[in-house]
Amino acid sequence: MQQHTSTETSKERLSRALYTAIILILVLCNWCAWLIKAPFKGAGYSIRKRQRLGQTPELQSSGGLLVHCVSVGEVMVAASLIKRIRSIQPDYPVTVTTTTATGAQQVKDLFADTVNHCYLPYDLPRLARRLLNRVKPEKVLVTEVELWPNFIHACYSKHLPVYLINARMTDKSAQRYAKLGILFTAMLNKLTKVCAQGQRDYDNYLALGLNEQQLLLSNNIKFDLELSQQESDQAAKLAALLQIENRNVLLGASTHDPEEKVLLQSYQQLKKDNPDLLLILTPRHPQRFAKVEKLIAQQSLAYQCLSQHPPIKAETDVFLVDAMGVLKSVYSLADIAFVGGSLADRGGHNALEAALLSKPILMGPSQHNNPAICDALIQAGALQTVVQENELTDKIRFWLANPKDAVTAGSAGARVISDNAGAINTTLTAIGF
Repeated sequence: MQQHTSTETSKERLSRALYTAIILILVLCNWCAWLIKAPFKGAGYSIRKRQRLGQTPELQSSGGLLVHCVSVGEVMVAASLIKRIRSIQPDYPVTVTTTTATGAQQVKDLFADTVNHCYLPYDLPRLARRLLNRVKPEKVLVTEVELWPNFIHACYSKHLPVYLINARMTDKSAQRYAKLGILFTAMLNKLTKVCAQGQRDYDNYLALGLNEQQLLLSNNIKFDLELSQQESDQAAKLAALLQIENRNVLLGASTHDPEEKVLLQSYQQLKKDNPDLLLILTPRHPQRFAKVEKLIAQQSLAYQCLSQHPPIKAETDVFLVDAMGVLKSVYSLADIAFVGGSLADRGGHNALEAALLSKPILMGPSQHNNPAICDALIQAGALQTVVQENELTDKIRFWLANPKDAVTAGSAGARVISDNAGAINTTLTAIGF
């Protein structure tokens, strides 16, 4: 049961009321846009919008855990905990909320109908209460940094314990939240426990006013990564389908604009001395698949797409993975992995999937989403940071010419994962399992 340690002051209530008024205006604008767009969008778009406006679907079960995630990355973190909890209590009810369609699809891919799923409503008090009344959770888990003042207050008012797991707080985010101190600090004090994924995150939550008794340095759940039997089987099937045993494979993983263009330019330089080199591109967002395919075609390179279910031809230069949920399997094909969102200023995506599969890793300088992970991999020699295209090309060329060094870097990444495991157990203890 959530223990109330403080009540809202009049200034805190006023700040939340002003916040609610702003959210209401934004929701009304969004609702008008939805009415205009709905006839031209698919059924999935309308379902998501209706649920975000408070139309919670029928659930198979209630009680247990309500776990909120944003999108795919947070779902993967939550999945690690859910699977462990289910190994202890197989029938324990779980409802997962997301805010994106890709997150919803990831929940479906991982759990089918064994957990409930719905979209988190917009952060208005009435909608938050309606969701909680429907789900009737015993505990609420929020992943990483997805904090909504009215949702947290609704949980607090119902005496529901709220745990922020794998909590992340970048320096930039901390500066932004500090400007909203009255609203944000009041919300933090309504949390039962914040399980920080790194020392930076722990320190930033402390500086923002969180009580030290509410804080725990749990380390990063993402380090507790493992390849399931299903994923191993999927990787083997993909390798058999594509038939690229005799190719050196450079993977661009979770890429953004302009990273595909940079990789394509590097590839054309490297191909001159490495005629068997294959570039595989996996754009981060599915809505960019067509744009990236057009970009590849403009380079006059021979390419194929995963959606065509091909074996890859000997003359193919570039293979575009135009599908979601297969990145781990694709990593298994790579000899060298570039992790995206890092030359593009997106903070860098999680490099641990590459490390899990013992791949040498390249990233750009934008790494603030996962600094502890990147620092650990850099210190171990598993990850090299590149700033410009010529550096990227030179690093790839070195590893292609010195495969033993590439293998050594890949093995170092796998050791980082094994040396830092344990966050799941720490988090489970903190949330009472």
